[in-house]
Amino acid sequence: MSATSAPFGLRPAFHPSGLDRAQALAGGIASGYATAILKGQPVKYYASNGQILPVSSSEAFSGAFAGVEWTDTTGRRRVSNYWPANTSYITGSCVAYFYNDNNIVYEIQADGSMAQTTIGNEYNFSNLTAGSTTTGLSQCTLGAGTAQGTGQGQLRVVDLAPYADNAWGDAYTVVRVVVANSQFFGAFTGIA
Repeated sequence: MSATSAPFGLRPAFHPSGLDRAQALAGGIASGYATAILKGQPVKYYASNGQILPVSSSEAFSGAFAGVEWTDTTGRRRVSNYWPANTSYITGSCVAYFYNDNNIVYEIQADGSMAQTTIGNEYNFSNLTAGSTTTGLSQCTLGAGTAQGTGQGQLRVVDLAPYADNAWGDAYTVVRVVVANSQFFGAFTGIA
């Protein structure tokens, strides 16, 4: 797996309590929102309306998108692992799901090789908008070349994902990470 670039976005691996549960946010995405949000894509709270949006490079974020359900304008209930761009819904029918607990340990594939010495280092996402609306899955990656020497990264590497075909130094190492630049902890920079 880690000799081939096959990114899957940000997926929960475990929570120290044993329970990694997605939050359900009523009205979590604006009706007609023009950008697709894919499962495993990093998201943030948007202050002006309390909804979630995909993050940009180096921004603080709250977690990973997990799916959405809504009633479309014809009255049909829809459930999807991604938000289809420009979708309109009946007011009050949208529920967005996302992981936002900072104790969740996630897995993500790096866009390059990672060594064991990267444990504890902070990195930013790369390929944030990559993914497929056919599968609904994000293909964002950890930017192996974005190590933050003394600056703030979005993710902190904590371990290697324990798979038989994944090892430190592989071409596209799959690592375990935690949120390093959270909207909720550390120095308050405001919710964008």
